[in-house]
Amino acid sequence: MAEVIAFDVNETLLDLRALDKPFQELFGSAAVRQQWFTLMLQLVFVGGLTGSYVDYTTAQRAALNMLARREGVPLTDGEAARTVELMSSLPPHPEVPAALARLADSPLRVVTLTNSVERVGEAQLRNAGIRDLFDRVISADSVRRLKPAPEPYLSVADAFGIEPGDVRLVAAHSWDVTGALSAGCKAAFVSRPGAVLSPLGPQPDIVAPDISGVVDRILAAAGSEGR
Repeated sequence: MAEVIAFDVNETLLDLRALDKPFQELFGSAAVRQQWFTLMLQLVFVGGLTGSYVDYTTAQRAALNMLARREGVPLTDGEAARTVELMSSLPPHPEVPAALARLADSPLRVVTLTNSVERVGEAQLRNAGIRDLFDRVISADSVRRLKPAPEPYLSVADAFGIEPGDVRLVAAHSWDVTGALSAGCKAAFVSRPGAVLSPLGPQPDIVAPDISGVVDRILAAAGSEGR
């Protein structure tokens, strides 16, 4: 049984669609918000592959400036900073609070494992009203290696003195699930609209359309293994 359940935060728990209006106002199209997030991930992944660590907040600002140049939109440093700061006040997906509350009542330990720096990760959960449902906020920034590198997942196991196989990552990103499985952890995939698993490599044993469905499966597995 996975003793520690580690949740990804952005898109998995929190709804980035809240940024659509600010991106519409800045760029004239809400669709570029997804392009910005993809650019940000590209910067993070390149940093990891080349050994040039870049934290999530720095990557978000850099990606926003890249997007502005590509779209030919003037963007001041203040506008970039304010837009990135909005990441700290995203709302949870509707089913998240109640589902997490059920999990918090179980014997399982519940944490977040986020690529965001710890200050942002704490603020995100606090502003979303769900911070008290987690035992810890663990930032990949603490090991200066961002997911899907193995170190962040292994840091969860180290924090609780358990084996990687006793950690289960929950994420709506295929690359995050692959990273966790490759590090020897278990995983659950949240198949939100537009999110699909890679057909390559190891596959998670839990797939559900939202956090409520994932929690149902986790609690069912915990109950059957506890008997």
